[in-house]
Amino acid sequence: MDVKEIPKKPETFPGEVHPTPGGGILVTALDDVINWARSNSLWPLVFGTSCCAIEMMSTASAKYDWSRFGFEVARASPRQADVIIIAGTIVNKMGPVLKRLYDQMPDPKYVIAMGACATSGGPFFYNTYSVVKGADHIIPVDVYVAGCPPRPEALLHALISLQEKIRGGK
Repeated sequence: MDVKEIPKKPETFPGEVHPTPGGGILVTALDDVINWARSNSLWPLVFGTSCCAIEMMSTASAKYDWSRFGFEVARASPRQADVIIIAGTIVNKMGPVLKRLYDQMPDPKYVIAMGACATSGGPFFYNTYSVVKGADHIIPVDVYVAGCPPRPEALLHALISLQEKIRGGK
């Protein structure tokens, strides 16, 4: 009795275009590769207005080193940034500036609101008429970081959560 070899399927790699029986092509694996690459090369634009900015700066320092997770050099121009990190109190006069910076960022763009002031107005909201209740009243926020001020580990966790959100997105 002869033993027949089972024909092997050709190896497939993510990101390749695979023809389908109907004549179409399958590109979902390519979307996964693009999302993976996009999530591992985020360039942040820092928008630090008060004490949370100090914690954000320490997250970029040598001790925590956010660049090892794929967040390279902080950019000074919104046209070169993928993600904006809002750290601190936002007042009414600063709202249009934040909106303009967000509008100047290329798509896809992401937002992290860091600290109690950026997420909800913080302790200054009830005593001051000029404080915005949260960054989400001006621009859409993807990830919130709790704390007053949050520790650098919390910001790193938020950045990694943003990466996972980007990898799962379309």
